[in-house]
Amino acid sequence: MSISIRDVSVPVFVNALRSMSAWLDKAALEKPEAELLLGRLAPDMRPLPAQYQMASDSAKNAVARLAGIAAPAMPDVEASFAELKERCTKTIAFVEGVDPAALASGAEREVELKFPNGMGYRFTGQRYLTGFALPNFFFHATTAYAILRSAGVSLGKPDFLQHLGPPNIQAAQ
Repeated sequence: MSISIRDVSVPVFVNALRSMSAWLDKAALEKPEAELLLGRLAPDMRPLPAQYQMASDSAKNAVARLAGIAAPAMPDVEASFAELKERCTKTIAFVEGVDPAALASGAEREVELKFPNGMGYRFTGQRYLTGFALPNFFFHATTAYAILRSAGVSLGKPDFLQHLGPPNIQAAQ
């Protein structure tokens, strides 16, 4: 059985973005929002809102590139938990709405990334997804998690993997 590019992109991005949205709900109950929005792990790292924005960009751009379509523009203007949650919702709606047939040829599609300095990378879609898009997305998701956790929000691994739900194997009685 083969696994499709859609199977290893869309559900992965959606599950993580839903988790990220839920982290903000938990954070809002435990810490001042204004304080958390300024949070960063190191002085040279971008703060919490940027981590959400870059995770969103990574997900929507990856799916768009793999499908050979344009990603929707989402200016980086979010300045509240509500706005960051809405960005997650919009990103989820976009990636779930991409035609699966358009993603079907994504594994072989050439993906070219160009950076502002003119340098970049050329990949097949599969190598782009597994070697760049997913690691880049999870860098920003994990950084957002770490910012919240380091600020004292009571997040744990179940919050990161909440899409799994409760364990489905019960211990023998």
